[in-house]
Amino acid sequence: MVMQNRGNNDSGTSAASQANQSGQPIVRVRIWYALLLCIMAIFIIRLFYLQIIRYSHYKTSAFSDQFKQYQIPATRGAILAHDGNDATTTIPIVLNQKLYDVFADPLYVKYPDKAAIDVAKITGGNANDYAIAMRTKTGRYSVLAKKVSQTQQTKILNLKYQGIGTQAHNYRTYPQGSLGAQVLGFVNDAGNGTYGIEQSLDALLKGTPGELRAITDVHGVPLAASAGNTRTAATPGQNVVLTIDIPMQKRLEQILADGVKKAQSPAGSAVIIDVSNGSVKAMANVPTYDPAKYYDESDNSVFGNAAVTKSIEVGSIMKTLTTAAALDSGAIKPTQTYYDPSKWKVDGFNITNIEEDGGAGTRSIADILNLSLNTGVTWELMQMGGGMINQRARDTWHDYMTNHYGLGKPTGIEQGYESAGYVPAPKDNGAAIDLTYANTAFGQAMTATPLQMAAALGAVVNGGTYYQPRLIDGTVDSSGVMAPQPSKVTRRNVVSPAVSQQIIPLLQNVIDKHNVIPAFDQSRYIVGGKTGTAQIEKNGKYLENDFNGTYLGFVGGDKPQYAIAIFVYQPKVHGYAGTAAAQPIFADTGHMLINNSYVKAKN
Repeated sequence: MVMQNRGNNDSGTSAASQANQSGQPIVRVRIWYALLLCIMAIFIIRLFYLQIIRYSHYKTSAFSDQFKQYQIPATRGAILAHDGNDATTTIPIVLNQKLYDVFADPLYVKYPDKAAIDVAKITGGNANDYAIAMRTKTGRYSVLAKKVSQTQQTKILNLKYQGIGTQAHNYRTYPQGSLGAQVLGFVNDAGNGTYGIEQSLDALLKGTPGELRAITDVHGVPLAASAGNTRTAATPGQNVVLTIDIPMQKRLEQILADGVKKAQSPAGSAVIIDVSNGSVKAMANVPTYDPAKYYDESDNSVFGNAAVTKSIEVGSIMKTLTTAAALDSGAIKPTQTYYDPSKWKVDGFNITNIEEDGGAGTRSIADILNLSLNTGVTWELMQMGGGMINQRARDTWHDYMTNHYGLGKPTGIEQGYESAGYVPAPKDNGAAIDLTYANTAFGQAMTATPLQMAAALGAVVNGGTYYQPRLIDGTVDSSGVMAPQPSKVTRRNVVSPAVSQQIIPLLQNVIDKHNVIPAFDQSRYIVGGKTGTAQIEKNGKYLENDFNGTYLGFVGGDKPQYAIAIFVYQPKVHGYAGTAAAQPIFADTGHMLINNSYVKAKN
């Protein structure tokens, strides 16, 4: 019985085990099936989210990866100037030249040493520098060389080195070399006009870039057949014609360079303005530079057009404007005489003259200019105040300096970084203001540029009309038709026509009495002018042994035609800086204008 019972128990246990084992695969299948359904549901939900809910987002994202915008550079406008007296003939002085930059993508360059040697043989560059650039890990674009010619570019591409390519750029080229460098300025590596005309008229010259919108392949190459490609053409910059006369500019630059060298001066500036319309016919500076190689210059100060950007205390050339103001205000008469004590005390300080003044005595208005009397123009300032330097005198003289002559204000000429100069306010500031104004009467305690002084004299001798100085004669459209830019009258009645006629012979007298060599034939031409020897202020004190030499004058036939300003900075000459350094440059400039038929003899 026991044995049987055991047998029955063993048999029951085995049956249950078999039943459990047969059910486990079904459970596992059901679990896996459920998991599969969950996974499929997750995928379906995710696909629904991506393709339905987020459809617009991912469509835009994918399209943006394929859709590229490329800027198409505009061709920069050329700069032209007049070729001599024929106003209809212009020649280019700044053009564009297509050159190439050579670059490397270090990711793709396989043999940098060999590639560097081969490229350097073509460009003349440094193979070691090229190899280092080809190995750099900091970027995908390393410039190896700039401004290579099309012939060099072709040779480099024929090497067929992977990862080395070229990119075309328009660079400025200068058919006249360094002529008028500071007037022109240059275009920097970023394509922006810097200094001179290039900066002042950058927007006009630059034009408007075009745009290419294109659907590309995975490599970023535009698909030419794509209907989604659109293109906006670039608008070229306008060509501009300068008022500059190229032969006159060349001669003035040479005259100034020779004069500055003889005067042992570090720098100088010169301006010639047509007094009938304010156009600048020539403008020169020493030292100068080559705008095609501006990057070789270590001293950025050479880029500035000092004739426009550098204002200094102008010295005795200011006496021309002071005398004109005193005449025009009715404070003095052209034939008037007065007693000059050879010394005035103003605000406790003595105003005296140079030793050649001849001492105290009766003087004329002509003597004030001819002998360059500081006391004379101080007396003129007193007459503007009714016999003494006071608020009335200061207000009157300030009005002439700023509102008539335009000093202390930029002229608005088409140049970058123009200096406004400085004219002290006439209000009593408790700091010897009367002495300050006496000093301004003979060109100290105020500053101006050569351009400002030439423009002011032009208005004084042309009958009283102040034309805004300008360098732009017009613009040229794509068909070659020039649209002239008219002259702009800024002020009228700078002085009366009568005063204009009075000041001309007074300045002619100065020329005749000052032994200008070679002498001018006043029977055929009218030439007048005034020297200036200006003290130089530094750290609140005037230097004792350094001066600037200046000259302000005009040249014409029946009437003044050109106003000329000459500034020579810190010359090392014997005698007065104005007479020894600046006057010879004016004389050579005046004779150049006459000898080259820029000025016609009197009828």
